[in-house]
Amino acid sequence: MAQQDWNRQIIIALDYANITEMEHFLNRLDGRLAYVKVGMELFYAAGLEVIYRLKERGLNVFLDLKVHDIPNTAKGAVRSLAQLGVDMINVHAAGGIQMMQAAREGLEQGTKAGSPRPLLIGVTMLTSTSQSMMNEQLAIPGTVEETVIQYARLVKQAGLDGVVASPLEVPQLKERIGREFVTVTPGIRPAGSDKGDQTRVATPAEAFALGSDYIVIGRAVTAAPDPLAAWEQILQSLHSVTAKGGASQ
Repeated sequence: MAQQDWNRQIIIALDYANITEMEHFLNRLDGRLAYVKVGMELFYAAGLEVIYRLKERGLNVFLDLKVHDIPNTAKGAVRSLAQLGVDMINVHAAGGIQMMQAAREGLEQGTKAGSPRPLLIGVTMLTSTSQSMMNEQLAIPGTVEETVIQYARLVKQAGLDGVVASPLEVPQLKERIGREFVTVTPGIRPAGSDKGDQTRVATPAEAFALGSDYIVIGRAVTAAPDPLAAWEQILQSLHSVTAKGGASQ
């Protein structure tokens, strides 16, 4: 896969406190990004304006608000978010099939006529969740992988496009849910990076080799002393691995 194709599959998490910080970062990257993620911190601070500015820049936007509520409320929330013209929206799979089906209906209602429908994906188990945390604190038995697969089955049954999961679970998801099932994987750390609050992680090359459709990278780029250099280093590492035949999909 060519280097420019990696660019369309790497989502940079804009975990900033305000629009000024976001704009400063984007200006430093000088139009090199194609896909970004807006999470709770930035969206709650800046509201709809942040989405408008990102779309003016021609960026694809993953709006990461993890909708989780009763079905009717989730439906209305996703309908409102779809009207913003973003490219990807997520809900918590733990909300159940009825909630996810209602969210899908809201997505279809909110998508403007003639516009592409945003991807709607379900969050399985956060990449900060360890085996012991899931078993002891959340009272969910079994392994993390088993829970992720079960949630993914619910997501598929509800008619959503795919899931958010750790790259480590992608091979099983592709095998058991379907190759076309979209996998978006956070918990990506370039070689030598600090894991931070993540527990189930992989490098960009490892994640793509495991079959991830999109990878989400945040602090490794956004908090780097030189974000542009960090970004280019990631692309170069992928280009180098691809040239050696080590990260094909």
